[in-house]
Amino acid sequence: MKHLRIPLLLLFVAVSQVRADAPRPNILVIFSDDQSYKTVGCYPEAPSWVKTPQIDALASSGVRFERAYLGAWCMPSRASMLTGRLAHGVESMRMEGTYPGSTYHPDKTPFWPAVFRQKGYTTAHIGKWHTGIDTGWNRDWDHQIVWNRPKLPENAGNYYSAQILSFDGIEHPHPQDGYSTDNYTQWAEEFVNGKGRDPKKPWYLWLCYGAIHGPTTPAERHLSDYKEAVPTIPQDVFGPRPGKPKYLKTTQAWIPSADGKPALKKKPKQAGNYDRDEPGLSLEKWIIQMNQCAEAIDEGVGRLISALKTSGQLENTMVIYVADQGYAMGEHGLNMKLAPYDASYASPMIISQPGTIPQGEVCRQPVNSPDIVATIAARAGIFIPWKIHGKDLTPLLDNPQRKDWDHPVLMTFTGASYGSDARVRPSGEVYHDVPWWIMLRHHQFKYIRYLIPGETEELYDLKSDPEELNNLASQAEKSELLKSLRGQAIDELRKTDAPFVDELPRTLQEETL
Repeated sequence: MKHLRIPLLLLFVAVSQVRADAPRPNILVIFSDDQSYKTVGCYPEAPSWVKTPQIDALASSGVRFERAYLGAWCMPSRASMLTGRLAHGVESMRMEGTYPGSTYHPDKTPFWPAVFRQKGYTTAHIGKWHTGIDTGWNRDWDHQIVWNRPKLPENAGNYYSAQILSFDGIEHPHPQDGYSTDNYTQWAEEFVNGKGRDPKKPWYLWLCYGAIHGPTTPAERHLSDYKEAVPTIPQDVFGPRPGKPKYLKTTQAWIPSADGKPALKKKPKQAGNYDRDEPGLSLEKWIIQMNQCAEAIDEGVGRLISALKTSGQLENTMVIYVADQGYAMGEHGLNMKLAPYDASYASPMIISQPGTIPQGEVCRQPVNSPDIVATIAARAGIFIPWKIHGKDLTPLLDNPQRKDWDHPVLMTFTGASYGSDARVRPSGEVYHDVPWWIMLRHHQFKYIRYLIPGETEELYDLKSDPEELNNLASQAEKSELLKSLRGQAIDELRKTDAPFVDELPRTLQEETL
């Protein structure tokens, strides 16, 4: 691994002590797509009419994390989950060719499931792939049923039907019948029950649903659900938004319809935008559609937990439910991900293992995707032989209410740029109308800095202002807190080898000092 050029001391993840008499756990990561925590019933921010009984039951059997930050959009989120590094530390990854074409060099960007294979785990991936044409079959994965979007741009919009799939390295030329969410669940259920794996080995399965990504398409059996629901309209769907950054005027997606309620305005077609939401779609209908689409995932979670129980594997399987990122449903005028607001990119996250992890607990400490990787490695007792950017969450799983956890959480958005390509020009950087940004969460406070000159910083107290409506960054009485969080963010950028740490444009607050 000499290409990483880091000291030997940093080459290993700190792994929590594994009890000598405990078998290595199976690990099931259920990964949904574009799913807001507001579509999961056990989250208090979800409307009372939202029903996800199987995911809620998983939360009752484990620890629900109040917030998780995996990435700002699909590809960097997955790159981070596969490497344990934030996107600005993922070397050689890049977009190329027709969207979503992409590539990486496996020697420069190793994925940790290969390490698990070498250490005796059977590894499997089922579902969506959005991280380079090379899916890692027979290097990272023993078993793989994959919808390879970067390799097949002409099929890349087929999130719910007629997918071209590869089964263990062999591409099937004919489109797959059936609803994709149900197909993925069936294949995952078969793997849990023993198909495609050595029954003597522990296993790791990364199940990547395509739902609820656009074109958000509920299963036919759910199209009549929630007909009596009355969605709540976000307070700042139209604005004004005093103290907010300027780009929110450009990303404004909703306009008043004839009855004054929000409706989707016409927006320019962008590469990779596979939604079919026509101008005039009501926000209320859109919210219901998102929740209808989540129902098939919820059913899949129930089927997988039932398979674990029936096969006698439940108590030795750590189950992680999480999304690649969220998706705004009108908050701040948005109909997108990318922006650094919880409504836009924060993920639901639940970790469960009955008998090992506390049941029915809520952890209010924010976490990110490298933390998940560090935790998986720790629970399996496996060293990851390169520097990763996460912290083992085992202390929080042992005691979700502990008060001595004092680790800030960093997340960055560098568009489609990764590793040493993530450099900032003096004029700044913008991707799909959203400036590049860095975000730091420390306990209840969130700090945001944009990588374009002269833009306002943002500071929120998420305890008193969970919808991030009141930017505190310009308040004189918060100046010391702002300065402290700004410094912490820069420190975390240096710790994670951000190539742009010395290229940060001056913010509006810095220019007025």
